[in-house]
Amino acid sequence: MKQAEFQFRSRLRYLTDHAVTVMAVLATLIVVAPLITIFIYLLYKGASSLNLDFFIKGPKPEGEVGGGMANAILGSGVVLGVSSLIGVPIGIGGGIFLAEFGRGSKLAIAVRFTADVLNGVPSIVMGLAIYALIVIPQGHFSALAGGVALGIMMIPTVCRTTEEMLLMVPHAVREAALGLGVPNWRSVLSITVRTASPGIITGCMLAFARVAGETAPLLFTALGNSFWSTSLNQPIAALPLQIYVYAVSPYEDQHRLAWAGALVLIILIVLAVSLVRYVTSRGVLKGAS
Repeated sequence: MKQAEFQFRSRLRYLTDHAVTVMAVLATLIVVAPLITIFIYLLYKGASSLNLDFFIKGPKPEGEVGGGMANAILGSGVVLGVSSLIGVPIGIGGGIFLAEFGRGSKLAIAVRFTADVLNGVPSIVMGLAIYALIVIPQGHFSALAGGVALGIMMIPTVCRTTEEMLLMVPHAVREAALGLGVPNWRSVLSITVRTASPGIITGCMLAFARVAGETAPLLFTALGNSFWSTSLNQPIAALPLQIYVYAVSPYEDQHRLAWAGALVLIILIVLAVSLVRYVTSRGVLKGAS
C-alpha cells in the first residue's frame, strides 16, 4: 500500500512538474510571438525599401520619389545623446541615494513616489511640459528641448532599476569594506555600484530603448527638420518624427520609406542594447570580476 501510494505521488509530481513547464513555455511563446510577428512584418514591408540612398541622403521634396533618412538617423543620435547625458547620471544618482544614503527617510519616500508617478506620465504630457518650460521661453523649437524631454523620461526607469540592483548586493560586501576602514562613500562608489553595474547598465539600456521610439514629446520640442542639422539650439530631425511625417503622407513612396525607417529604428535599438549586454557579459563593464 505504501509503495503504491509512493508511486502515485511520484507520478503526480512528475505530471505536475511537466504541466507547469509546458505552461511556462506557452506563456513565454505568447509574450514573444507578437514581437516576432511585428519584426517579421517590418522586415516584409521595410527591407525592400532599404538601399544606400536611405542611409546617406536626406528627404526628397513632397511628391518626388527616392531620398532617405540620413539626417533623421543623425538627429536621433544627437537627441538621444543629450537625453542620455541628462537621464543616466541623474537616474543613477537618485538610485544610489535611495538604496544607500536615504533609506527610510522622508525624502527617499518622496523621491521614490515621484519616480513611480513620473514613470506613468504619458509621453505627450512630458512634451507639453517641456514645451512650456523651454520652447516658449526660448522662442523656438530645439534639439536641446527634445533631449531634455526624453532625458526626464529616462530618469525614473534608471533610478528605480539602480535602486533595486543595489539592494540586491549582499550586506556582507558593504560590511567587509567598512571593516577595512573604507569610507562609506568610497565603498558605495567603488564596491557596491561596481558589483551592481551589470544590472544598472541593463536598466539604462531599457530606458534608452523606451525613449528611442518616442514621437509625441519630440513633436512639441524638436519639431523635426527636412535638412541636415546638429545644432542643439535649432529644430532637428529624428527617426520617429520622420516616420510619423511619412506615415501620414498621401504619397505611397513615403509610406514605403516610413516602413523602412521603422525597421531601421528597431534594428538600431536592438543592436545598441545587444552591444552593451555583450560588453557587460565579457567583463569589460562587469562589476564582479
